[in-house]
Amino acid sequence: MALFLAIILVAIALGVAGWVVKGLFFLLLIGIAVFLADLVLGGILLGRFRRRGPRAAR
Repeated sequence: MALFLAIILVAIALGVAGWVVKGLFFLLLIGIAVFLADLVLGGILLGRFRRRGPRAAR
């Protein structure tokens, strides 16, 4: 979970830097791509976690 949040922060920082600094529009695009990739990764991990679920004791 900490890695997920760290990657979100990096994506936000890249996006802000790309938006504020003129000529660094590619950083904004990279930030958006990293953010979307992080959401997909988080969704995959959350899906695996939910599928495990509590198991009945035998």
